[in-house]
Amino acid sequence: MPTEILGARVIDPTSGIDKVADLYLDAGKIVAVGAKPAGFEARHSIQAQGLIAAPGLVDLSVALREPGYTRKGSISTETLAAAAGGVTSLCCPPLTRPILDTAAIAELILDRAQEAGHAKVFPIGALTKGLAGDQLSELVTLRDNGCIGFGNGLAPMANNRVLQRALEYAATFDLTVVFHSQDPDLANGGLAHEGATASFLGLAGIPETAETVALARNLLLVEQTGVRAHFTQITSARGAQMIADAQARGLSVSADVALYQLLLTDDALTGFSSLYHVQPPLRSRQDREGLREAVKSGVIQAIASHHQPHEADAKLAPFAATEPGISSVEILLPLALSLVEDGLLDLPTLLQRLTSGPAAVFGLPAGTLNVGAAADIVLFDRAGKTTAGEQWYSKGRNCPFMGDTLPGSVRYTLMNGRLSFQAISA
Repeated sequence: MPTEILGARVIDPTSGIDKVADLYLDAGKIVAVGAKPAGFEARHSIQAQGLIAAPGLVDLSVALREPGYTRKGSISTETLAAAAGGVTSLCCPPLTRPILDTAAIAELILDRAQEAGHAKVFPIGALTKGLAGDQLSELVTLRDNGCIGFGNGLAPMANNRVLQRALEYAATFDLTVVFHSQDPDLANGGLAHEGATASFLGLAGIPETAETVALARNLLLVEQTGVRAHFTQITSARGAQMIADAQARGLSVSADVALYQLLLTDDALTGFSSLYHVQPPLRSRQDREGLREAVKSGVIQAIASHHQPHEADAKLAPFAATEPGISSVEILLPLALSLVEDGLLDLPTLLQRLTSGPAAVFGLPAGTLNVGAAADIVLFDRAGKTTAGEQWYSKGRNCPFMGDTLPGSVRYTLMNGRLSFQAISA
């Protein structure tokens, strides 16, 4: 449907556009920015004066929970939650049941995402069968059926030789491998960052070296094999520095950070609230500052929600017995805008870390407002406010920001030029 978006402040980090302009959409594409094309007749008009138009957000880690864990979430509910947060494209990890290690599971996820129609879904396949760490999945078959990268999550590989062979195979076919760098032996039994807070609370600690030891091994194997690698969910300042050093040596590696790691520290655990139980854990203030600087410099090029919805019972047990994870994709944009409020990033840079930066990791056709690109757009009110939890679409309410007033509010999200989310008050 031919659509016009009138009077918005258009910010597109890829082209450097930052001006008040009109947008014209047709056949799912952006056909003009600025002057109305000759003969264009809009059938739908959005009056966007006072709003900001930006590329739809690209989130590199959203657990959809389907198939297998529909008590926690479904493709329909979690992609709607994503659209409410301004997300038009998302990657889902292979932690489904059955594990996402066959073409049938990839096809099921893509079919149901298309049926739901809220956001574009790009599956990340399991690097090994069943995430068991010993036998490779049918990686090329999975790629041909829609998987855009491969990882083993926090599940360990059988040994370094198996990992080396997996990376060599991936490099042969130019596949991207996603690393969650956490040494299973150093992290075994841990619940919180190893430090003063964990000691005071009597919680088993996970040292910084659980990340850096695994990261050092992984970077060396990436360098040896030449595989294209993405390091997800970096948690420590030293880990971010290791990524920076690898990039300075010419390694083609990228990294992302969970948004909550840029906002919270292990101090949040003082009240034993299971809402702050995540894996890898919240780390120290020094680590948070190091991660923030890495995002500011571009060493970490993507900010992701690392959305993990849970049913209520999963967070009701004592801290050590609860399931880790935070549900936050539907407040991704307002929560991220707090980094602008804090003076860490200007708005165009923040949007780059949420759009074209993550899109470039996997070469996704997203994150831009260039003419001819898919009309994936978020319209938000920079002066508005969002109360987390006031409207909630995810099945998981395990969010420590519930009730907080956040800067900015998503008014419209468009995918392929069609409204996939509209705020009730819009």
